[in-house]
Amino acid sequence: MAKPKNVVVAQSGGPTAVINCSLRGIIEACQAMPGRFRTIYGGFHGIEGVLKEELLDLSAQSPQEIALLSTTPAAGAIGSCRYKLKSRQTEDFDRVLEVFKAHDVGYFFYIGGNDSMDTAHKVSELAHARGLDLAATGVPKTIDNDLGDPDFKLIDHTPGYGSTARFWTMLIQAANEENAGSSPSDPVLVFQAMGRETGYIAAAARLADPEREMPLHIYLPESGLTLGDLADNVNDELRRSGRCIAVVGEGFPVADLGLRRDAFGNFEYSNSKTSVAQAVVNYLNEAGLAARGDARLNVPGSDQRHNMICASTVDLEEAYEVAQKAVSIAIDHGSGFMATIHRAPGLPYHVRFDKAPLALVANTTRPFPRAWIAPNRRDVTDDFVDYARPLIGEGWPAVPLIDGRQRFARLKPLFAPQHLPPYTPQALRA
Repeated sequence: MAKPKNVVVAQSGGPTAVINCSLRGIIEACQAMPGRFRTIYGGFHGIEGVLKEELLDLSAQSPQEIALLSTTPAAGAIGSCRYKLKSRQTEDFDRVLEVFKAHDVGYFFYIGGNDSMDTAHKVSELAHARGLDLAATGVPKTIDNDLGDPDFKLIDHTPGYGSTARFWTMLIQAANEENAGSSPSDPVLVFQAMGRETGYIAAAARLADPEREMPLHIYLPESGLTLGDLADNVNDELRRSGRCIAVVGEGFPVADLGLRRDAFGNFEYSNSKTSVAQAVVNYLNEAGLAARGDARLNVPGSDQRHNMICASTVDLEEAYEVAQKAVSIAIDHGSGFMATIHRAPGLPYHVRFDKAPLALVANTTRPFPRAWIAPNRRDVTDDFVDYARPLIGEGWPAVPLIDGRQRFARLKPLFAPQHLPPYTPQALRA
């Protein structure tokens, strides 16, 4: 057997409630095989940390802190980034391989979504072309659930989505109580859900009311409806029920919001001049409601992707297991794959883990299926409910508390010695 090689694991893109479960899964799977893996490093703030040779020594951390990663949300443990390695950034690619060579890295695991899989794919291809013995493997992560193909053959769902769906389930349940009580003066409550071009997150609101007993409307970016259609639908609901809850995906077409793009080239709705929900509320109030009172808005923001109390236990388990599968893929199949989750047919709900070529998932965006959009285009179908319901789980996550506060993992700032000259990533140079 070849001598053990070092490992680099990094994260990219927006955080999730379960991202650190995948981090823990990789660490513990590698630690269980000391004959193959030596020191495990974390790229501090994703690929940016690799470029800057900022490698956090994860092998030197306390086992207790590594275990606590399972109930530590977001990406604070080793950091994330929105830095994309584009083909023209040849110096960046050279630097990544130089860092890996300097630290005898034979395995690279990248946790992330569409753009992150593109980075892992490019690193894998370049290492192969340069003759570097490196297994680059992707670990899926995105709350948007838009990673994969339209037929759900490459991957059924993505870690992070189940927890965000559970957050929206609980949020809309509580909002319905609020709206029912305050409807004489505030008959319309508008919520803005994350999800740029895809409506999986907004659709999850239906899980709060699968029997459709609430006056709940769901407006997806893929619905084909306009702001005027939305207003007509809301007023029809006010005439029927006297109140309405409208969940609007942030990609729903409303107006020019002054949108900016992040480093991946994706629209940043949180940085716009106004929110989609604000544009909807303004339109409704200016056009007039078919009931006394006003429309009001609620924009949950980043809480929907990092709320650990609302995390799905199913999501937590699968995030850990798919990461462990990634380690076995790197050993058994080498470079160029992403670990995947596939739903087994029949009941009870269970999954199996497999792999897909990084080339097939890099830079892809899976739209919300048209077949899951209800004929009225302001709701989703029961088929979607059947698909999403198992992902939110049944129980509460076991989040440890000390003095009434959540106890999150706290990794020590133990970094590998730097062997290379300082480096500024190409896209960050003035």
